[in-house]
Amino acid sequence: MIILGIDPGTAITGYGVVQTERNGRLRVLGYGSICTLANERTENRLKIIYDEVTKVIDEFSPECMAIEQLFFNQNVRTALAVGQARGVIILAGCNRQLKIGEYTPLQVKQAVTGQGRAPKAQVGFMIRVLLGLPEVPRPDDVADALAVAICHAHNCRGWGGKL
Repeated sequence: MIILGIDPGTAITGYGVVQTERNGRLRVLGYGSICTLANERTENRLKIIYDEVTKVIDEFSPECMAIEQLFFNQNVRTALAVGQARGVIILAGCNRQLKIGEYTPLQVKQAVTGQGRAPKAQVGFMIRVLLGLPEVPRPDDVADALAVAICHAHNCRGWGGKL
């Protein structure tokens, strides 16, 4: 199964594509980030995110998408903007008939590190180790997106997740 993991954001949206193999291992097919400029109009930023996520879907043909849920944020404007980004990302997946799984940051960290409150450095280290990468993907949003994809892969194996 090919899984597209997404760490949504308006400035940087990270994505990571992994494939589950018959032996239970995960293989990285690709990863990267979608960046928008802060001085760009909101609707243009959202269109860029939508269009670029659609291109990633078309390139890798995933069977499902996993996206990180919005966590409570002290800055309401930031939370609303990320919510809008999540909306257009989910729409892109729906328009390509992908099954979509949503996971909290706590669930993602638990799946990757075994600890729900793991720091970003530990998540990045585990992404590198679990996927056999030469270095931790940067920016952090990319490593987080790969972590979301890994979380979904574990849940698809019957660890209690939903699709």
